[in-house]
Amino acid sequence: MQHSTINLNLKVWRQKNAKDSGRFETYKAENISTEMSFLEMFDVLNERLINEGKDPIAFDHDCREGICGMCSMHINGRAHGPWQGTTTCQLHMRAFKDGETITVEPWRAQAFPVIKDLTVDRSSFDRIQQAGGFVSVNTGNAQDGNALPIDKDKADASFAAAACIGCGACVAACKNASAMLFVSAKVSQYALLPQGEPERNTRVMNMVAQMDKEGFGACTNTGACEAECPKEISISNIARLNREYINAQMSL
Repeated sequence: MQHSTINLNLKVWRQKNAKDSGRFETYKAENISTEMSFLEMFDVLNERLINEGKDPIAFDHDCREGICGMCSMHINGRAHGPWQGTTTCQLHMRAFKDGETITVEPWRAQAFPVIKDLTVDRSSFDRIQQAGGFVSVNTGNAQDGNALPIDKDKADASFAAAACIGCGACVAACKNASAMLFVSAKVSQYALLPQGEPERNTRVMNMVAQMDKEGFGACTNTGACEAECPKEISISNIARLNREYINAQMSL
């Protein structure tokens, strides 16, 4: 089967490093197959730039299967582009029209400084998770799988929260650059399970403290984070985080 092709105008943010002021540069992307992913389209563009002796566009990528959360691009004003519940690597060029101009930017947040071009430093997310600490595990023989009965609704909610891939789209979409959806997902996946009970209070207190230290903004419940999350993490987790935090403060 023959695939259709399109020609595009790309306005791409170019920035040498965190200190550079940066600017948009315009490129032509021609004869792009509509079956290509957005990242494959950038691969084609970069191959051309390299052949022309020019600096290729830096962007994050790894698994290209919507799992790792690396492909952080702001496309036409939306985190990960126009498709709902989709990462940039899963976005295909059939989402765009022939002759369209596409504007591509990095995540814009104080806590995500630009490394180069479309690549930002998201190690602040790693430090928040590290602040959460560990989960206590008693040594000894492995228990049977049914030794700790867990309510199915809680298990499902924990699994849904754990689906967060830490891409940072929630921060990029939020007008305040808040990390509350990310942090609440990481808190919820343990708070809903008995295994997370021993460190429950210290975990939420430490993670919120680290989030504030990193310079993320406050949550004002606009819901933009949930709307743009590629894994469709629910903002109900933010309500749970707030309850966990208040209960932890009261237990001090």
